[in-house]
Amino acid sequence: MIFDRFKRIDNGVRRTRESFFGRIVGVFQRKSIDEQLWEELEELLIQADVGVETTERLLDRLRARARRERISEPSALYAALKEELRALLGPSECGHLVPEGGLGVVLVVGVNGVGKTTTIAKLGSYWRAQGRHVMLAAGDTFRAAAIDQLKIWGERAGLPVVAHQPGADPGSVVFDALTAARARGADLVVVDTAGRLHTKLNLMEELKKIRRVVEKQSPDGIATLLVLDATTGQNGLIQARQFQAAVSIDAVAVAKLDGTAKGGIIFALRDQLGIPICFIGTGEKLDDLSEFDADRFVEALLSPAG
Repeated sequence: MIFDRFKRIDNGVRRTRESFFGRIVGVFQRKSIDEQLWEELEELLIQADVGVETTERLLDRLRARARRERISEPSALYAALKEELRALLGPSECGHLVPEGGLGVVLVVGVNGVGKTTTIAKLGSYWRAQGRHVMLAAGDTFRAAAIDQLKIWGERAGLPVVAHQPGADPGSVVFDALTAARARGADLVVVDTAGRLHTKLNLMEELKKIRRVVEKQSPDGIATLLVLDATTGQNGLIQARQFQAAVSIDAVAVAKLDGTAKGGIIFALRDQLGIPICFIGTGEKLDDLSEFDADRFVEALLSPAG
């Protein structure tokens, strides 16, 4: 099982590894550390969507470490880079998403088109495999297609879906889902929400209302998980900041990581927002979801080609 998860991470970052991060490996295949090495490294990190701010912070730390430890060999600097990238991602902080006992609720948010509904089905399947009794709630009532899509994915995953008619009050759907969960002995409700444009204040207010409805039902744990599309690059940071300002974001799931050559956005998200990356989507199938493993992620990105 662990091998399969690591294999999915490796495959998920293949495009990134074969492009910008593969070229980063090449930067260190020279005889000495010079200013050109630093300039090329900076350029490639930015191109890989690590971002200007995070890249500058990373290289400042790496330069300081090189001076402190008197690193003179490119191979030693390369090893130090991997350690600094790992440190940038921080420790795993994902165990809090669902409570050990009682009824847990995970609100899943994100803009339209990021792969949110697919990710919800993957998450439900993942948690069910861990022994949880999972239900899905179709809280995106603004689009009939969103309700139908969740029902289809719920059927594929073998997960019950609580849904109302299009246009219904999302808070009412969530209320009924929690009531049904208690009646059926479910211990985890995963809630889909409308693909809110992060610039639309009224839709953000609706999201806050849904969270208040959940809180009044006194579940044993509530978490908000943001789904971001890795292919949107730095725009994902803008979305995350807006959602973080509206509601408390507890974790991030990065979808479509296999579809981009700029997987460095993972580092920018963690560094600039301080929100843990807990899951990555690595394909279209129901089991193409992996727990995020920082050590494996860095190793997969910076493994020599071949």
